[in-house]
Amino acid sequence: MRECRAARVPRVLLTVVAALVLSACRQPVTGTPGTPAGSPRGGTAATGQGPEFLGPAECSSRGGTVREVSCGSERAAARVLARYTGTPSDGPACPPTTDFVLHISRGGPSAPRGYACMRNLESPHPGDPGQGGGPRTVVGDCVQGLRDGEVRETACDGSNERPPEFEIGSAAARRALCPDSTDLYVRLGGDRPVGCAHRV
Repeated sequence: MRECRAARVPRVLLTVVAALVLSACRQPVTGTPGTPAGSPRGGTAATGQGPEFLGPAECSSRGGTVREVSCGSERAAARVLARYTGTPSDGPACPPTTDFVLHISRGGPSAPRGYACMRNLESPHPGDPGQGGGPRTVVGDCVQGLRDGEVRETACDGSNERPPEFEIGSAAARRALCPDSTDLYVRLGGDRPVGCAHRV
């Protein structure tokens, strides 16, 4: 579940930026989405499946130590959608369908420090629109207001602890292009960085 703080401006401006998941699950954050349920815990360890540790299209295990495994293995839990060196705050955003971001802390030429954008091989997919998780906020996601201008992403079907209050119905290049019925503006990033949300 993700949590962010919104500035108090007319029609409420909600700022949500691309999040990162370091080695731990459910890391509390302010101003960025949080870690979705079901994210790997613990560190990472290479197994030599390819020239780069957890390169694009490779798969990881899940558990105390995340390892690179064959995607045909019964231990395979998630696939790499994209892999970047450096840190998520300085690098490219993960694809919208990313379920969680794995921070790769092991160094060396075969396993450079960086982050991998991961997609679970099987459901659930917290990064899908409306599911209430994942490292990015996308069109179709819902949020619920808390206090002091804070909101938290939640499942649109009401299955999470907090019911949804707003749903992001579309994205625009700037706020003026959102529908007149917009109740909340959500920063999404990309070439259409403004999410236009309406009360549900």
